[in-house]
Amino acid sequence: MADVEPVKCLFSLINELMVKKILTSPLPFYLLIIILLAVSAVFFVFLGYFRVVAYNYTIKLPNENGVAGELQLGSWPALSNADFYKNVRDTMIANKTNFVDANLSTMKISVYENGEKLLELPILSKGRPGSWWETPTGLYKVEQKAKSLFSSFGGVYMPWDMQFQGNFFIHGWPYYPDGTPVASTYSGGCIRLGTEDAKKVYDIVKTGTLVLVSEQGFDKDNLSYKINTPEVSAESYLAVDLKNNFVFTEKNSKEVLPIASITKLITSLIATEYINLDYKIDITKEMIIPTSKPRLKVGDQISAMNLLYPLLLESSNEAAEAFSEYLGHDRFNVLMNKKAESLGLENTKFVDSYGGGEGNVSNTEDLFNLAKYLYNNRSFVLKVTSGQLKNSAYGTPIFSDLENFNLFANDPNFVGGKIGKTEAAGETMLTIFNLKFGDTERPIAVIVLNSKDLTSDIETILGYVENNFGVVPRQ
Repeated sequence: MADVEPVKCLFSLINELMVKKILTSPLPFYLLIIILLAVSAVFFVFLGYFRVVAYNYTIKLPNENGVAGELQLGSWPALSNADFYKNVRDTMIANKTNFVDANLSTMKISVYENGEKLLELPILSKGRPGSWWETPTGLYKVEQKAKSLFSSFGGVYMPWDMQFQGNFFIHGWPYYPDGTPVASTYSGGCIRLGTEDAKKVYDIVKTGTLVLVSEQGFDKDNLSYKINTPEVSAESYLAVDLKNNFVFTEKNSKEVLPIASITKLITSLIATEYINLDYKIDITKEMIIPTSKPRLKVGDQISAMNLLYPLLLESSNEAAEAFSEYLGHDRFNVLMNKKAESLGLENTKFVDSYGGGEGNVSNTEDLFNLAKYLYNNRSFVLKVTSGQLKNSAYGTPIFSDLENFNLFANDPNFVGGKIGKTEAAGETMLTIFNLKFGDTERPIAVIVLNSKDLTSDIETILGYVENNFGVVPRQ
């Protein structure tokens, strides 16, 4: 409410002066009371007006299917579709909305006030696609502002800083404490402007202003296929092309079922978006819960980045609990469910960070959307699950003897995925393969829920796709 404070101060001063005047004025007392009430009424009218202008957005925006819905903040992978992005932006303009439009494809940032464009400025850098710091597309809002903010992660000052999502900011050119500007190749995933341009945006944009971040990257193409059906034991499955959404085969794709440790994919997203991956988490006895392969010991100090490896490779319940305990169980669970909502996973709910509870549920259609988001926006998570990411900007993982419990990890076509198994869920897996159709390589998601023989079911589905759709057999 910082933008309202000057108005409050002004009217407080006026009221104080009026009270003093009442005590010394020769006018009738009842007339002075009426004047004081009128001034107070004007104050509340002005305060209410400024609240609405700065914070109260009631517009309806289109969803991925073009249907208008209530404004929702969060990650919107659909913004990578040029038509959908234009539809959202045009709706905000028509509603005379105050918003910032950061287009990561054109590398331009625009500031709109009451639907009118006030500024258009160049974006100098963004998070590198596929890296830990890839800038997330979505609809957010300016959470807070600072003329200069010190980043403990990068060890730099960020001038004219505007936070819009977790660890992501809009700001000017960063510099080290001695005043040296960072190199042009340095990026922590933020939207970086020239320092003078950042101040121009900072001076206009208020806390609470909407921020639309878009990047065209995975538009549908025109490749088409024919359809048939395989025989598998799973209660529900789905095989689909991630680039054109073509469904090769499916069974009960809308049925909501427990998903077991597939849950940990969302856990990894919350951990990377809300925790500094360099930060060392103190391992407490509360974090040591039953898991397939115990790795953690009370008193250990392990960085968040290093915890991702046992989480995603060995499906460590301990690592999931460590992340949840660090942020607080209630908050972590809320963030997981909000992330699902922001990705359009309408039938997905979470009750814990490790997937043990029967209330961790989804369907294969929702999990397809999650697979698409991971493939296009958070590919480093898939690289960890496949065992391909052995070194990174955060160094070499401290766990050198981890096994990879994810099936098909040794398959050269395996892009990544996550396995799960509980009594309630049966055997589950979300997986992505690169399959060759002639000379073209396509990312194909195969998602299986409540299987009695997971390896056989996935092999059968892959074999069905290979045999019926002209796929070059896997080596």
